[in-house]
Amino acid sequence: MLRDSSSLISKKNPSTSHSDAPHLWQDSKISLLPTPNLNFADESTARHSLRDYFLNTFDRYELLFDCLKNPEGYYLKPISLRHPLIFYFGHTATFFINKLLLSKLISARLNPQLESIFAVGVDEMSWDDLNDQYYEWPSVAKVLGYRHQVRALVLNLIEHAPLTLPLNWHNPWWSILMGIEHERIHLETSSVLIRQQQLSYVQNHPQWRARIMTGIAPENRLIAVPEGKISLHKTFNAAFYGWDNEFGQHQTDVPAFEASQYLVSNQEFLSFVEDNGYSTDHYWTAEGLAWLKFSQAAHPCFWRKTPLGWSLRLMLEEISMPWDWPVEVNYLEAKAFCNWKAQKTGQSIRLPTEDEWYRLYDVAGLDPDLPSPEHANIELKYATSPCPVNHFQQGDFFDIQGNVWQWTETQIYPFDDFQVHPIYDDFSTPTFDGKHNLIKGGSWISSGNEALHSSRYAFRRHFFQQAGFRYVAASQALKQFPSQYETDQMISQYLEFQYGAEYFNVPNFAQNLINIAHPYFKELATHKALDLGCATGRASFELAAYFDQVTGLDFSARFIQQAAQLAQGETLHYTLPIEGELVEYKACNLKEFGLDAHADRVDFFQADACNLKPHFTDYNFILAANLIDRLHHPKDFLAEIHRRLTMGGILILSSPYTWLEEHTARTEWVGGFKQSGENFSTLDGMTDLLQEHFEMLAEPQDVAFIIRETARKYQHTLSQVTLWKRIR
Repeated sequence: MLRDSSSLISKKNPSTSHSDAPHLWQDSKISLLPTPNLNFADESTARHSLRDYFLNTFDRYELLFDCLKNPEGYYLKPISLRHPLIFYFGHTATFFINKLLLSKLISARLNPQLESIFAVGVDEMSWDDLNDQYYEWPSVAKVLGYRHQVRALVLNLIEHAPLTLPLNWHNPWWSILMGIEHERIHLETSSVLIRQQQLSYVQNHPQWRARIMTGIAPENRLIAVPEGKISLHKTFNAAFYGWDNEFGQHQTDVPAFEASQYLVSNQEFLSFVEDNGYSTDHYWTAEGLAWLKFSQAAHPCFWRKTPLGWSLRLMLEEISMPWDWPVEVNYLEAKAFCNWKAQKTGQSIRLPTEDEWYRLYDVAGLDPDLPSPEHANIELKYATSPCPVNHFQQGDFFDIQGNVWQWTETQIYPFDDFQVHPIYDDFSTPTFDGKHNLIKGGSWISSGNEALHSSRYAFRRHFFQQAGFRYVAASQALKQFPSQYETDQMISQYLEFQYGAEYFNVPNFAQNLINIAHPYFKELATHKALDLGCATGRASFELAAYFDQVTGLDFSARFIQQAAQLAQGETLHYTLPIEGELVEYKACNLKEFGLDAHADRVDFFQADACNLKPHFTDYNFILAANLIDRLHHPKDFLAEIHRRLTMGGILILSSPYTWLEEHTARTEWVGGFKQSGENFSTLDGMTDLLQEHFEMLAEPQDVAFIIRETARKYQHTLSQVTLWKRIR
């Protein structure tokens, strides 16, 4: 045994950059509270439980950033595919504000400037905005002050906002739980980024010091797992919080297989490294080979080759290689190891599927109704680091749950009856793309929802988490799940609306709007156009025929994903209901409309039209189609939109003015009510808000559009179109 440095001290490190932060961690050993059971006996118990859980999470997250030695550690990107750590320090607080606004527990932003910076951009999706030239990152002190404001606001809500039980998926307070669990996720992902940061920018903080216990790695062996049935059915009244992909139903029979008793250790993986595993092409998938070429990897990311031998980079230090700890790799490396081992042994070795992991959980005798196993390296209950692979036995196996996450062969997909949560449509749906594989079991720092048996987290295959793997021997072919999520009714409706047939001789709406605006283009410089609320992108692609650069923005990641795929030349497939269970299958691409020639001029990003980032500016033309009556703060939008236009630029607005309180609080309606005893229309309200900076170019006109619901049911709507020129 090398050493055991598990003791923690209660005094905060005086050299940290924000040591005045309010923290709960006064005891000698710091742990994380489990995600609460939501079957609260009464309102008082619910408030008390959520207050403790929020503070435990929010303050622990800040404590993680105390591991950065100096301000430079916040601003230097650990890896090119992610923002610098200052973004994540502010992002989780902004997430609270965004979701509380959508659930209407609050009615106004705290800091629009910071919240525009910290809103989105946390994965390398094609619509992420990771260009550093756009950002003037705020100081650590400013972000910390903002976090303190958010902390006080959420505490005030928990203590005083109206609460009706039960607290479930449909309750506005779900947004509070959503914010807490989201911060738990980033506690872990930020720990990985700190681990990838240069060692000179981090410090071995006493309350995050690794517990380094190590010995001789055990010999791994395969253990038989009998066939069995798994049945998953999480409802909206479940006892514990869940993300959308956990809900629904999934049942299947799992054939017998064999599984490795232990997670693959550093020692076991060393044989692959020493056998030229990283330079033998046929062990790797095509994607793996592309990653190898890009990364030039010759061994696991966290291994270091020194004159004295191998060492291991932990979150805050580098240590002599603990050979009995689990190896931490991405999916591509784990897959290559399995292919190598299959060749060496002659067995059908691969990673387990998600279903096989559930079978392992069952045969290990773990209780799926508990927040997390008691006997496991999880939720910081045991250590702030991995531990030997033979330390926590669960049935005949070790570390079915805990220690490090385990890569699976399963690309994440929606269960039957899957639904998107109305205030967070981009948690899962962007990952239903065949490019994200599930990890199961949790790690030493996984907590809250992450530690549940039901949790389903997926990452791109080349990403690193606190993740390793075990392997299985199984002869049956892998079951393939559809990689594209094609059952989303709204996506299908909008693809048909923007790219489908014309019904009842009503012209395509997006194309019609651009035709209306087109005569005015001759008066404009045609450098930049902005399509706000672009949905699946048809108007953006139409504008690209006239403008050098087009930006399409939408609040919905689901829409942006479709638009981005079309821009890349893909054909999208979708289904339309005919009647009952009958559907017809449709497809669309840009080439069939002649829109592919200028698709490279269009960029799509996820954004909030009421709180745009500063660099979305200097546009010659802005289209906001059927948008204002779906905004949470349309008055702010109309009062500020001139700042995004060049002088003389043109704004076109269209809307059916369907004001609904589920989208827009009554106090925020622009019109559609009595004022001083007289009718006050939305056009009246828009004119009041726009006339300081705009003049109307033409009389308003009604433009029809059709949305198909079934073969015999259609929405026929008139949208009023107005054109405005910025004059001051």
